[in-house]
Amino acid sequence: MAKSVNKVFLLGNVGKDPEIRATGGGTMVANFGLATSERTKDGQGNWQDRTEWHNIVVYGRLAEIVRDYVKKGSKLFVEGRLQTRNWDDKEHAGRKVYRTEIIVNDLSLLSGRDDSQGGYSRSSSSQNAAANEDQRQPAAQDDFAQSAEISDDDIPF
Repeated sequence: MAKSVNKVFLLGNVGKDPEIRATGGGTMVANFGLATSERTKDGQGNWQDRTEWHNIVVYGRLAEIVRDYVKKGSKLFVEGRLQTRNWDDKEHAGRKVYRTEIIVNDLSLLSGRDDSQGGYSRSSSSQNAAANEDQRQPAAQDDFAQSAEISDDDIPF
């Protein structure tokens, strides 16, 4: 079978407080809507905002983080995959209902501290902690590098 990709990245705001529940096996699940916006010009040159709502599903430890830190209005960056579920509508016999969801495997909380939100970032896969650290040099080293004079004789090629 040919290789395929199912990857989604979204940056948006939570529409209402997440719904938290547990599966029969005890796995925590969080569900919420995430709004993304697109701004375009109409035929008369006026800016128009178009909001798209995405159904977000988060499992396990990430769902616990959502429970503890995410609320209506929180700004999130999520990474996940698309999944469409279907079931028979109980009210209309013979009719199938479809729901497309983003199954999250990584999220970053981007709301400011004044919103009771930290800058918390958590991936469901284990990552090297050093990868998330600030890789810039301390300011003192930057100042030293800028103050050092380098001539053509110092360059080896």
